[in-house]
Amino acid sequence: MSGARILVVQPSKLDPPGQLGEWLLAAGAELDVVLPAEDQLPADFDRHQGVVVLGGEMGVYDDPDHPWLADVRALLSRAVSKRVPVLAICLGAQLLAAATGGQVRAARKGPEAGTLLVAKRDAAAEDPLLGPMPLTPDVLQFHTDEITALPPSAQLLASSPKCDNQAFRVGDCAYGLQFHIETTPDIVLEWARLSPDVAETVRPGQLEPEHLAEFHEELAETWQPVAERFVRLVSTPPEERSTSRFLPLA
Repeated sequence: MSGARILVVQPSKLDPPGQLGEWLLAAGAELDVVLPAEDQLPADFDRHQGVVVLGGEMGVYDDPDHPWLADVRALLSRAVSKRVPVLAICLGAQLLAAATGGQVRAARKGPEAGTLLVAKRDAAAEDPLLGPMPLTPDVLQFHTDEITALPPSAQLLASSPKCDNQAFRVGDCAYGLQFHIETTPDIVLEWARLSPDVAETVRPGQLEPEHLAEFHEELAETWQPVAERFVRLVSTPPEERSTSRFLPLA
């Protein structure tokens, strides 16, 4: 598939592209992975047709300790204004919300962690990226902050009992996912080791290696097709994109 070079912004070494990166590559995309703490972000999108922003242990407004967070927010703001497709995950979704007028705070009901489900909202039915998914897709949660107010222009696409704003779209092609789809069992176990206070909130058995292996197989069944649709979206010129769930065929 041509025209699908994606900038992958990785805020933390603890959250690499993982299986999401594998799905994007398998769908024909080219990936440029950048660690903003070490590398300068591109000033424009001349070389990239899409953006993925991953998660991290820092907070959205921790600029004093991580001054590059402002650069990521600015990048996301430019992407939305230029209609560059975005897939932003966990911290990435919170940065997308903050960059476009939303609000992020400590989760009011405490950490949300484990192998859980989210529920699609009615508005997601015709969405080109999330529309074809099951009504309650599997997701991996591991966060202590939440998006308390969506940007004014955002469309809510999925919710959970603990955090309302689980998936949303800003404009026609910038997506935020509060949860994780990129993880592997080893990544999740490392997060649990480093954040025992969050791990303590996970339901019994959900951090067992056997359960995580089975869960990630189910995760792939739902989310690999979403990654493929994202690559198709990235490859489609803005003037040819459909506002319905039926993207142009590659």
